[in-house]
Amino acid sequence: MNKVNFIAKIKTIVFLLATISACTFFMQKSYAQATSSELNKEVQQLKAQVLQLNRELFILEEDLLFPASTQIAIFVSVDIGRFFKLDSVEVKINEQDVAGFLYTDRQRIALEQGGIQKLYLGNLKLGTHQLTAIFTGLDNEGRSIKRATSHTFEKEDDSLMIELKLVDNTRNYRAQVVVEEWVL
Repeated sequence: MNKVNFIAKIKTIVFLLATISACTFFMQKSYAQATSSELNKEVQQLKAQVLQLNRELFILEEDLLFPASTQIAIFVSVDIGRFFKLDSVEVKINEQDVAGFLYTDRQRIALEQGGIQKLYLGNLKLGTHQLTAIFTGLDNEGRSIKRATSHTFEKEDDSLMIELKLVDNTRNYRAQVVVEEWVL
């Protein structure tokens, strides 16, 4: 985010805070004279302004915490799930744990029906990085198994999204992990 956008957002926030303060002051002064319907209308307008301010602050916070130049997001999806019943996933970047998740039956079924889970959102420096993902679950015969993948990727100046897909392989009746990268 450039400085001009940042300054414009800050000015907007300051303007909204001033507006809310003025409305509150006006409401206190005119409380005795106003009817309940007028007060209700003013309160509703004030609530709308607060909600708008909250939205703008959230967007500003996201821009500051996760700038596009360093942002990485990791997603998990499952293709059908006949040969692998997902139980948990663990993700490491550069040998450091960044995310882990233990799935309920409902969450697993949602993934098998086409859902995608955002597992991790964070920041990385530019350069080459190593992603390791370990999936734990049951095979189609009920035995506990693990599937893992290691993926080297280049973090450049744009947002990077990585999808970890558990895909059924009908040739060997096993699941495999496929990694896809998207750059925004």
